[in-house]
Amino acid sequence: MQNILDTLEKGERIDENLAYKLYELDLFTLAKYAHKKREALHGKKVYFNVNRHINPTNICADTCKFCAFSAHRKNPNPYFMTHEEIMKIVDKTVKNGTKEIHIVSAHNKDRSWQWYLEIFKLIKDKYPTLHIKAMTAAEIDFLYRRFKLSYEEVIEKMLEYGVDSMPGGGAEIFDEEVRAKICKGKVSSENWLKIHKLWHQKGRQSNATMLFGHIEKREHRIDHMLRLRKLQDETNGFNAFIPLVWQKDNSFLDIKEQADSEEILKTIAISRILLDNIKNIKAYWATMGINLAMVAQEFGANDLDGTIEKENIQSAGGAKSAKGMQLKTFIDMIKSSNLIPVERDSLYNELKKYA
Repeated sequence: MQNILDTLEKGERIDENLAYKLYELDLFTLAKYAHKKREALHGKKVYFNVNRHINPTNICADTCKFCAFSAHRKNPNPYFMTHEEIMKIVDKTVKNGTKEIHIVSAHNKDRSWQWYLEIFKLIKDKYPTLHIKAMTAAEIDFLYRRFKLSYEEVIEKMLEYGVDSMPGGGAEIFDEEVRAKICKGKVSSENWLKIHKLWHQKGRQSNATMLFGHIEKREHRIDHMLRLRKLQDETNGFNAFIPLVWQKDNSFLDIKEQADSEEILKTIAISRILLDNIKNIKAYWATMGINLAMVAQEFGANDLDGTIEKENIQSAGGAKSAKGMQLKTFIDMIKSSNLIPVERDSLYNELKKYA
């Protein structure tokens, strides 16, 4: 282990061989070096934004075993929203100060590609400065499979209709053997990376996610991060990495226990150490709970995501996130941890510091 400790002490990049040994280090050793990197990049700042999640449908052609959101026999309440219904939500949330609309849908084969895309133009025409984060690589791949639109064509339409940045959903775990067991038929890891590369080549930014704590092994997480690091070396298009803690309720995976706090914090710390070219590590409170997300700020994370206002996907799996988070709660919790709350926009430009 001395080689890896020497590399960490020097602040040098962790190569692939050493990367797979990171989980062998104890939690507080990892925390020491992750926090050092976090402070060098961000000091005591903790970022969040004021955003609204909208999920226009839960009717999905793909049957991912880890998912509790899509309509199936464990979630017998299928729905889809009209553009008029979506706009009513947007109108209301804009009045409340929301600066980002985050739109992610299930893959509803009974709706046209226009239904998926034209809502963005409606929003942008009415609220030209409102940031639209929408269309995961999995959705783009679905439109390719369903309507024979190439990835390039979908991306051109996204830009034409007003999408500003892409979320990181659909990445799950890149290992294809694991994907075959948990999300067979969904976008492949190769195509997920290809779609984000195409988006970055348009001069746009995206997030990257990793779903962990299910059937994957630690080495699969390391492989996932290394693939992201490689693409980031090429494009510099990822503005944040988001390790998503899998939610076990109502899924089709027979797993009794979720990842514990130590495993979650180790994964956060390793992501900060390994992803030296992605500036922001998000402890997404909707999947790990706000208390652990706050602790994660001492283990390499520097972001909590946002107020969300209403959350459907993680809460369907058991997370306590359905009603979002109040802005004051974010500010008070960050301050009480002797950290500095900073409201950001979707691309990490600072809007307001609550010193």
